[in-house]
Amino acid sequence: MLDVINDFLSGKVLIALVLGLGTYFTIRSRFVQLRYFAHMISVLRDSTLTGNRHLSSFQALTLSLAGRVGTGNIVGVGIAVSMGGPGAVFWMWMTALLGMSSSFFECTLGQLYKRCDENGQYRGGPSWYIQHGLGKRWLGTTAALLLLVTFGFAINGLESHAVSHSLNDAFGLSTSWSGLALSLLLGTVFVGGIKRIAAVADLLVPLKVIAYVGVTLYVIVLQIDQVPGALISIVKSAFGLDQAFGGLVGSAIIMGVRRGVFSNEAGLGSAPNVACAAKVAHPIAQGVVQAFSVFIDTIVICTCTALIILLSGFYTPGFEGDGIALAQNSLAEVVGDWGRMFISVVLALFVFTAMLYNYYLGENSLRFIIAAPRKSLIAYRLLVLMLVFWGAVEDLSTVLAFADITMTLLALVNLIAMSLLFKVCMRVLDDYDEQRRAGTRTPVFDSNKFRDLDLDLMAWPAVPTPFPPTSSVCADRAPAKAKLT
Repeated sequence: MLDVINDFLSGKVLIALVLGLGTYFTIRSRFVQLRYFAHMISVLRDSTLTGNRHLSSFQALTLSLAGRVGTGNIVGVGIAVSMGGPGAVFWMWMTALLGMSSSFFECTLGQLYKRCDENGQYRGGPSWYIQHGLGKRWLGTTAALLLLVTFGFAINGLESHAVSHSLNDAFGLSTSWSGLALSLLLGTVFVGGIKRIAAVADLLVPLKVIAYVGVTLYVIVLQIDQVPGALISIVKSAFGLDQAFGGLVGSAIIMGVRRGVFSNEAGLGSAPNVACAAKVAHPIAQGVVQAFSVFIDTIVICTCTALIILLSGFYTPGFEGDGIALAQNSLAEVVGDWGRMFISVVLALFVFTAMLYNYYLGENSLRFIIAAPRKSLIAYRLLVLMLVFWGAVEDLSTVLAFADITMTLLALVNLIAMSLLFKVCMRVLDDYDEQRRAGTRTPVFDSNKFRDLDLDLMAWPAVPTPFPPTSSVCADRAPAKAKLT
C-alpha cells in the first residue's frame, strides 16, 4: 500500500509540480538562475556579514551542501542509472536546472519572512513564510511536522543504514560499532547548536567535494577516450534513441526526476530553514547562493557518480544490485580495490554532514511548533541518536517508502505556498534588479518599500544602513522589535 501511494505521489504528482512550477518560475523570472549565475560567485566572495550568532552566506552554502550532498549523490544516482539507464542522468540535469529557480525563490522567502528569536538567532523556513506570508499557522505547523518526521527521524535512520553497511562491506566493520560511533560523534556536534554544525560543515563539505571531484577527474583521464560516448549515451537514451535503453524512456524520466529532487531538495522546503540563518543585506542574495548549491549538488557531484559508473565498463543494461554496490564496483573496476574503500569513506563523510543538516531541520521545526522547546530538544536529540543506531543495524526499507511519502507531501505544501507567494518574490527580485541596474554593488533591502508584508523589523529594519561587519545582534539596524505599520 505504501508503494502504491508513493508511486502515485512521487511518480506522478510530484514530477508534474516540480517540472511545471520550475518551468513557470524560470520563465517568469527571466531565467534568473542563468542570468545571475556569474553573480553567485561574487555574492559568496563579498560575504562578510556574520557574527557570533549568525552565519555568513558561505557558511549557509556549506551547511545546505552538507544536506544536499548525501546518499542521493551516490546511492540515488546508482539506483537511477540501474533502473532508468543513462538517460536518467539527463533528467536529473533538467530537474536541477529548473530546480535552481525553485530553490532561489524558496530560500528568498525563507530570508524575507525570517524572525529573530530570543537568543538573537534567525529562524525561518516554509513554516514561517506560510504563517506570516499566507496567514495560515495550521498549514505552517503541518509543514513543520512533515519536516521533523522526514528529515529529523526517517532519513537519518536510512542514511545510517547506508553508511554502516557500506563500511561493513568495505572494511568488515560491525554495523553495531559503526552505528554507535556515528551516534556519539553526532551527539557531540548537536549540543553546540547551529554554529558548531556550520563549523563542522565548513571543514568537511569542501573536503568531501574536492576529494570526490578529484577522483572522478582521475577516472576521466584514465578513460578519456570513452567520455564522448558516455555523454552521447546519456542524451540519446533520455529520448529513447539508444537501442540498448530504448524501453527505459519512461523509467529514465521518472527515476531521473525523483532521484534528482531527492538529491538536490529543490522545492522540498528543507534548504530555506538553513538559508534563513545567514546574515545578508538583501533576501535575494541568499536565494542566489542556494541556487548555486543545487548546481554543485546535481550538475557537478551527481554527474561525477554517473561518469564513474558509465566509464567503468562494469555497468551493463539490466544490472541488478543496489546503488552503493554499483558505485563501489564501478570505481574498483577502473582504479583497483581501493575504489571500494574510497566510496565507503566518501559516503561516510556525505552521510555524517547530511545527518547534521537533517538534525537541524528537525530542531528548527520543533522550535516553530513549541515556543520554548528546551526539554523537548533534549528528548528530540536522544530520539535522533537512537534512530541512528537502530538504522545502522536494522533494515529500514519500509521507512524508505514512508519517508518518500512524507517528503512528497512536504514538497506539495511548500510548492503550493511558493506559488501563492510568487508575486511577493517577484517584487523582491525586481527591487534587487533595480538596485543592480543603478550600479549598486551590494543591494540593501529597505523594508519601507514592503509595508504591506508581515516582516520582522529585528531582521529587516525599516531604515536601511550598512550592516556592521562583525555585529551578532538581530536588531543591529533597528531600535526595537515591531511590525511594519
